[in-house]
Amino acid sequence: MVAHQQSRVIHNLLIALLLLVAVFVIGTVGYHILGGWQHSWVDCFYMTFITISTIGFGEIVDVSQYHYGRLFTVVIGMSGIGVLGYVLSTFTAFMLESDINIAWRRKKMQKKIAQLKNHYIVCGVGLVGRNVAHELELTGRPFVVIESDMKVIQRYLDTHPEQLYLQGDATDNDVLLEAGVMDAKGVFAVAHDDSANLVISLSAKQLNPGLRVVARCHDMKNAEKTRRVGADEVISPDYSGGLSLVSAMVRPNVMNFLDDMFKSDSKLRMEEILIPENLANQTLHVLYHENKDCMVLAIQRNGVWQYNPTSSYHLQQGDVLMVMTTPQGRTRLEQLIRGDFSI
Repeated sequence: MVAHQQSRVIHNLLIALLLLVAVFVIGTVGYHILGGWQHSWVDCFYMTFITISTIGFGEIVDVSQYHYGRLFTVVIGMSGIGVLGYVLSTFTAFMLESDINIAWRRKKMQKKIAQLKNHYIVCGVGLVGRNVAHELELTGRPFVVIESDMKVIQRYLDTHPEQLYLQGDATDNDVLLEAGVMDAKGVFAVAHDDSANLVISLSAKQLNPGLRVVARCHDMKNAEKTRRVGADEVISPDYSGGLSLVSAMVRPNVMNFLDDMFKSDSKLRMEEILIPENLANQTLHVLYHENKDCMVLAIQRNGVWQYNPTSSYHLQQGDVLMVMTTPQGRTRLEQLIRGDFSI
């Protein structure tokens, strides 16, 4: 909507400028003809200019000897003044509307960010950050993007115009606080530079020790340092990419399955669910209540995995369920965990 309004204002401004140029051309040519070709083109242009601008100097081109000469001046003056006023008003509207829109959008966005709870913060929206943001969007998880380069943000907004974002340095505590780090569920430190990701991890953990931080690391030599300052997980796209290449060679069907799951827009994903105290001693069947969009593949208890559990499996507090589900299925699981068994 904002882009459409700005495009309309720019369109009107271009039309106004073209009309003003047309008035100058008509006036200059007209005075050149009325002056009997005795005056230069500069004189005729100047005559048009002082007529439109109402400066009030004497006539450079004497048109009194022509019956319609001064009438032509009146027409040029009225037309020029009208068009010039339209140009100035349109230009002013363009400047004001742009500033007001930017300020209004920033205020509205800050208000929305302040209302977020259990959201994610993506620090950096480059090649890796865009994929992180895309996955969060597909799976229906709220998030805020932090990026220092407005050009990079604008490229992302071209395809995601409603995305919440902040332009700033994610290593700055004030920027993280503005992004809602105190109420966030996790932070993705996916800036291009390893040192920046290290500082982001440190800052985020110092501000909110309870959130989860996942950091990108280009050089594996920096992975341990990043973990020590607070990152819960450190991922190297280069290292993971190498493992994926090997898997694609030696176990292609497995890779095709995972690719379909993680790269397609079907929104079918692997999710992990932590069993709370209120579901202790309940059977797994309770999580299938009116929820056909999920399948429990495995359960981790005390570090040991049990695969393909039956619906009669008794749950314990702290169990971690590995579930294949859709965003709708995950939402229903969360409702069932809270004890909402209504249809």
